[in-house]
Amino acid sequence: MNAGRDDSGDHGAAIRIAVAAHPDLRLGAFTSTFAVPLGELAVTETSPISVLFSDPDALLAQAPDARDDELPVRDLLRHGGYKPTGRGKPSAEYLAKAAGDGKLNTINVAVDAANAVSFASGFPISVVDLGRLRPPFHVALAEPGTEYVFNPSGQTIDASGLLCFSDVEGPSANAVKDAQRSKTGATTTRTLSLLWGTTGHPERLARAQAWYRELLEELGVQTSPVDVETA
Repeated sequence: MNAGRDDSGDHGAAIRIAVAAHPDLRLGAFTSTFAVPLGELAVTETSPISVLFSDPDALLAQAPDARDDELPVRDLLRHGGYKPTGRGKPSAEYLAKAAGDGKLNTINVAVDAANAVSFASGFPISVVDLGRLRPPFHVALAEPGTEYVFNPSGQTIDASGLLCFSDVEGPSANAVKDAQRSKTGATTTRTLSLLWGTTGHPERLARAQAWYRELLEELGVQTSPVDVETA
């Protein structure tokens, strides 16, 4: 077993996510524990994570699967009435364009690793700071009129009908834009990663998640599985 991997589920506080019944969603999830705050952690220029910013094609060559732009992620998000177009499109589509245009910037190890795997796999990925969240956690369609702030300038997203991961305070993450209140920062030491997969591609999702954990574990990060309970 990789020294950075804890598949017992006992590392740190146990995390459980209740997922409401949904015909198209297959959620991948795991936690990451960093030995030092993210603001003190860096990766080498030759790391697959860093390659995303210097040579996206080289990153794709290292991925377990060829990128699939035909994954039915938009159909997944349309189920509750949400319209995944324009600025509300899946985050993986934004990454693909930004990386192709050379306009994707590094943020921190946790977010960069998520972006690398999301870009290469086509699955949207959320990564949130567990220290800023309070359980219980669940994933379900957001109620009509649901809005939250998604960036430092205070812009909001109308998440009505969109699949969202929530804690006691409301929506924190989804396949489009994550909430500003739970985003990672320089002091973050423990994160939750969510891979927004589709039911028709379980093996592809499993390979993407395994690769994602490997990228982090190569940096000495401890990763642990999350108990996803589907209704």
